Amino acid sequence: MCDDDIHPGLVQDPSISRRTFGLMTAALTGVATVARADDAVEEKDVEIKTPDGVTDAALFYPKAKGQKAGGKWPAVLLWPDVMSLRPVFRDMGRRLAAAGYVVLVPNLYYRVKKAPVIEGAFNFANPDDRAKLTPMRASVTPAGTFKDAAAYVAFLDAQPQTDKAKKIGVQGYCMGGPLSFRAAAAAPGRIAAVASFHGAGLVADNPDSPHLLIPKTHAQYLIEIADNDDKQDPTAKDKLKAAFAEAGRPAQVEVFAGAAHGWTVKGSQVYNEEAAEKAWSNLLALYKKALG
Repeated sequence: MCDDDIHPGLVQDPSISRRTFGLMTAALTGVATVARADDAVEEKDVEIKTPDGVTDAALFYPKAKGQKAGGKWPAVLLWPDVMSLRPVFRDMGRRLAAAGYVVLVPNLYYRVKKAPVIEGAFNFANPDDRAKLTPMRASVTPAGTFKDAAAYVAFLDAQPQTDKAKKIGVQGYCMGGPLSFRAAAAAPGRIAAVASFHGAGLVADNPDSPHLLIPKTHAQYLIEIADNDDKQDPTAKDKLKAAFAEAGRPAQVEVFAGAAHGWTVKGSQVYNEEAAEKAWSNLLALYKKALG
């Protein structure tokens, strides 16, 4: 969940040099190799028209070199967590692009404010800090997400680097988890893989619950659940598994023992590198299988 009582306290983006940022590609190649993200990836700040305005976003894709010139790759839509587009999610976008994907990371709150929406450290234990997010979170609605997702998928498909012969993946963190479910339902013909990391409110007692959209999708799923989220609502994983089984959608649903909500995002007090790398390897395995 993204509730204040379970979200990590202090969140601050780490200082990561692009020139020292390396990534492991063992999950894709079977061989552990290290690449420099800035040598392998093109990065652009872009604007995308939606029915509700113009989204500011970051786009990443592999640099074309030698025989790779003019190359095309599968696309991925990456929904950030409640603090939206910021350096740590740009780093994720670079890392994923270096693994062979065209990656779009949008600002969740473009209707209210351009990214970064929070400057410096943010403490969820501070009521004044939490209050900064309230009007922004209210701008993200199920109906708006459907419209946004359709626009983002169309944008990705319009990029010359995108291989439209391959399907699209979508992944989300915290509140980005349910956004990923909604995106898969908004573009079922294009999105073939959905990953949620410590997703918030995937199962709810209302007609807008993300898990009710599963039958409308044509995707494989990876659901990575934080230990404390599971303890707060231990039935959620079982409801998800039942929904996937009933809809006939392949899904890996697992709880990361000892990993707290937010464990995959660097800069969080609860960041768990070992568990985060395992989750990342699972993500790459999903995309390799579902997207090619």
